[in-house]
Amino acid sequence: MLRRFKQYFQKITKAHSQRRQKIMTIDQHIVTVGPTNYYVSRALITDVPEMLAIEKAVYAGKTPWDENAFKTELRRQSGRFYIVMRHNDRLCAFCGCAFDDRRQYAHITNIAVHPDFQNQGLGRFMMQAMIKRATYLNYRTVTLEVRYSNVAAQRLYTGIGFEKAGIKKRYYFGDHEDAIDMTYHLPVATTDD
Repeated sequence: MLRRFKQYFQKITKAHSQRRQKIMTIDQHIVTVGPTNYYVSRALITDVPEMLAIEKAVYAGKTPWDENAFKTELRRQSGRFYIVMRHNDRLCAFCGCAFDDRRQYAHITNIAVHPDFQNQGLGRFMMQAMIKRATYLNYRTVTLEVRYSNVAAQRLYTGIGFEKAGIKKRYYFGDHEDAIDMTYHLPVATTDD
């Protein structure tokens, strides 16, 4: 009986692992957002300098995440998924997400779009890509924090369906700005029996 249970458990675990691996890959590398084609790929360590440059452009010369933080995240293959978007070989946007199978939720860890490419739908595209993956994993929620002063990002997130869930006082390193917690509730998976 125990042996059969172990075999069943291994079969289920292997199937889940294969399904998760498939979800965390990118099948369609060329995507059209608005009138423009972009190349989408999984972020690599070699992308970090360009990711930092985007942060500097977005955050007035500052980098909320340093090089080591990005590299640590990208090395954590399990439970992390980071994508980058390029146009004519120029990195123009990136987004990262932590996926937690145990708690059945995803957390957007970082998202940035270079100012030259903002308001063209890239942020929405990347957010929806992460939400789609969380939905396929039958997660319950997707969460994120956003700066209290970043009204444009808040508008994007509420437009997608995120709801304000609370405030984290003095959350951000350096300037200690407050963060707004936001949550997107995923549809409950139904089983067709």
